[in-house]
Amino acid sequence: MKPAAALPDGPSARRAPALAEVNLIIPDLIAELTGSAGSGGPVRREVALDLLRRHLGGIQESVQAAFEARQLSGLAAARWLAALSDGLMQAIHAYAQAMVPAAIPAEEPPFALVATGGYGRGVLAPFSDIDLLFLTEGTAGPRSQRLVEFVLYLLWDLGLKVGHATRSVRECMAEAGRDTSVLTALVDARFLVGDRAVFDRFGDVFDRARRERGLAPFLAAKREERAARHARYGDSPYMVEPHVKEGRGGLRDLQTLYWLARYAFGTERMPELVGPDSPGGGLLSEHEARAIRRAWNFLWTVRFHLHYVAGRAEERLTFDLQPVVGARMGYAPRGRQDGVERFMKHLFLTVRDVNRLTRVLEPAIERAALGPPAARKQGNAALAAAGLALADGKLVAAPPNRDFSREPVLMLRILRAARDRRLEIHPLAVRALIRNAHHAARLRGEPEASGLFLDLLTGRGAAQWLGFMNETGFLSRFIPEWWRIVGLMQFDTYHVFTVDEHTIQAVGVLEQLGRGELAEVAPVASELIGQVHSRRALYMATLLHDIAKGRGGDHSELGARIAQEVCPRLGMTPEETETVSWLVLHHLLISQSAFKRDIEDPKTILDIADLVQSPERLRLLLVLTVADMRAVGPKVWNGWKATLLREVYWRVAEVLAGGLSVPERDVRVARARDSAAALLAAWPGADRERFLGLGYPGYWLSFDAETHARHAALVREAEASGVPLTLRTRVLDSRAVTEVTVYAADHPGLFSRIAGALAVAGASIVDARIHTLTNGMALDTFWVQDAAGGAFDQPHRLARLSALVSQALSGQLRLREEIRKVRREPARLRAVTVPPRVVFDNHASNTHTVIEVNCRDRPGLLHDVTGAISAQGLQIASAHITTYGVRAVDVFYVKDVFGLKVENERKLNALRAALQTALAPPADPAKEAPVRPATSAAG
Repeated sequence: MKPAAALPDGPSARRAPALAEVNLIIPDLIAELTGSAGSGGPVRREVALDLLRRHLGGIQESVQAAFEARQLSGLAAARWLAALSDGLMQAIHAYAQAMVPAAIPAEEPPFALVATGGYGRGVLAPFSDIDLLFLTEGTAGPRSQRLVEFVLYLLWDLGLKVGHATRSVRECMAEAGRDTSVLTALVDARFLVGDRAVFDRFGDVFDRARRERGLAPFLAAKREERAARHARYGDSPYMVEPHVKEGRGGLRDLQTLYWLARYAFGTERMPELVGPDSPGGGLLSEHEARAIRRAWNFLWTVRFHLHYVAGRAEERLTFDLQPVVGARMGYAPRGRQDGVERFMKHLFLTVRDVNRLTRVLEPAIERAALGPPAARKQGNAALAAAGLALADGKLVAAPPNRDFSREPVLMLRILRAARDRRLEIHPLAVRALIRNAHHAARLRGEPEASGLFLDLLTGRGAAQWLGFMNETGFLSRFIPEWWRIVGLMQFDTYHVFTVDEHTIQAVGVLEQLGRGELAEVAPVASELIGQVHSRRALYMATLLHDIAKGRGGDHSELGARIAQEVCPRLGMTPEETETVSWLVLHHLLISQSAFKRDIEDPKTILDIADLVQSPERLRLLLVLTVADMRAVGPKVWNGWKATLLREVYWRVAEVLAGGLSVPERDVRVARARDSAAALLAAWPGADRERFLGLGYPGYWLSFDAETHARHAALVREAEASGVPLTLRTRVLDSRAVTEVTVYAADHPGLFSRIAGALAVAGASIVDARIHTLTNGMALDTFWVQDAAGGAFDQPHRLARLSALVSQALSGQLRLREEIRKVRREPARLRAVTVPPRVVFDNHASNTHTVIEVNCRDRPGLLHDVTGAISAQGLQIASAHITTYGVRAVDVFYVKDVFGLKVENERKLNALRAALQTALAPPADPAKEAPVRPATSAAG
């Protein structure tokens, strides 16, 4: 088994003296604790605790000071901390021996204190548990039990977290046979202090049992454990808030490789696997061993910073910690990239390296430990002609003369063969593909390679093969423009994945749509994907839609230009290239129109139709929009967004088909009134005509006939009862929203008060339409969701919502005070900054000024913003509310008191100033409040 921990790696001129200096104290500390220097005997327990606390504090302070002064890397600090902790354990053991007298020593079995787990490997994080095994030759006697108890209580009183077990050698082996976690801990076992012969005896027994049992059961158990861990902490290694220790590509995955190598060959360090004379005959190259070293060091450095910044054993790199850790590690802004984005890209590239190293080393360990592969045989003539063969029933490059370095196109052939024949690629072939991925650069512009790639992109399992090509490094060599987005994160709370992973997920959504798996949540896109003629253009546009992110400027415009370079290189026709470039340029058109514009305004639909011009392009654009949105993250898509996208599609499709000529406004108003009158035919004529005279043209064009009829009933009931406020709610399950209709006397600030009451009720407004009738009453409609992005449908919450609106309009509710009480956002989200911005647009609508505000979201934001708009004497006709994580993007269609657009620069400047004041965050950070649920368009 392993010797005591060595000095930390790296330059020792500045480090070793400090380590030696602290360890030189140990004999003096032991002498002082035990009284061996004099005749007074061991000190009292309280005195011992004080001495040990001071020593422990000195250890922790010296390691932290050296690490934060960058005298120690993360891995060196972890080893340093473990080595210094060894001295502490020796002192505690000596003091325990002195305090627990041995009545008849011969009757007690030998006893050894052993480090296991991470401590056994000789590495410790600042707030890691210390895992100990109290190892005995036979059953622990009374003195051994008292010693164990004494040591544990000392450690606990020192504030240390201790994982512990007391077992004999026989019990260790029995427990290891039943529990893989115990077996893994024993793989790391390292002698600390006590009877060395007991530990050596254990080492001999363990090594013999390890060889007899073989690698296969241990390997199967570790793979199962890893799969469960990945499922728990995020199977994608590219989550934007990664778990550094347990997530895919994290420290635990590297430790798994170490465990496998140690179990199979008894190696202590990964470099021992380099060279022809190493165990297994050279399983790692020098380059790969350096990559493992870099990954270990980088991840340990991140982990140390995480612990020190959080002041606890924090392993998840959340948004609030990312800028701090990145700055501590020296990542400053460079060019157009923020320091935190540079740091996270380095992290994700390291994670990718870990995944690649796992694919390289694990099968090599397995093969070396379990024996040579089954005899290779040619599969059939077609495989042989492609330069491929079978080994163990899995695909390999045909030996001995065909390999990936000589024929890089074999890397694509083997992927297509695996897909078409539903075969696995042999792990050794995967290893060879990773090692030779750089040869993919030779395939650029090569016709066969381009055809194979497009076939993989548009065929079955496209996302799977893209993910494989991305992880192995092939994709960024074959399409060099891809490299810029590998591991690229956007520091916001909207996007869940890095840009490359989001793109691959979007291609996966296309596959789901094609298989009909999303027919319930995206019925139109599921139907349209089977009707598109430009399938290759659709998939390529999805692959390239975010290719220009991180370059600065408009990523859609830059991406369109990149598409014009990439597509011809991949053998696409000029027509396909033009279509891909156009789709990339306009891939946000439908989502931005649906969520940020009034789709009841004919100009909105006509502007889209003018841009699209073609039913085929409209189909492609909608499918791409759905794929993009659903790939952003699990909480982005909901029924309300799906409804808006469908509405935009059908209205634009109708214009393109010539079925909607957009007649004059008066004609459309007359048609709407006639349709409503038909539904109210049973009413007395006077009542019917009274309602038909209430609405201005904008009202009649904003709703369908059935809604007009419901409004008529509501108005009639309100007038009959004489109540000042009438409120109705209607749950629309198909749209995942609740419709709230308010009929009350109109006055300035009405919208603001209602918005404030809805915020206090916990309802998030996703859309709103505001209408003043000819009788001076307001008929306002709000569509709201709950915090989870679903319909606000619980009866008691709806009742409370109604009561709060009534209290707000009557002045009984102190809105600002109540809004401040709303739950604040988690601390991890406060690090994401959103500069406030106000944009005026007098071209998007023929009849209204469009105001767009961007800022950090908070409860009561709409209350403040709409209050500012009303205070400027403007009337709000409709509001379109969207959130992208913590970013609010709210759009208002407004007119002045004369029913005209606001075009006077002086008025616009005054309005801008008022809105910027309203957008400013609360003065007291403790009163900043949480975000609304994400209701945004695609990224």
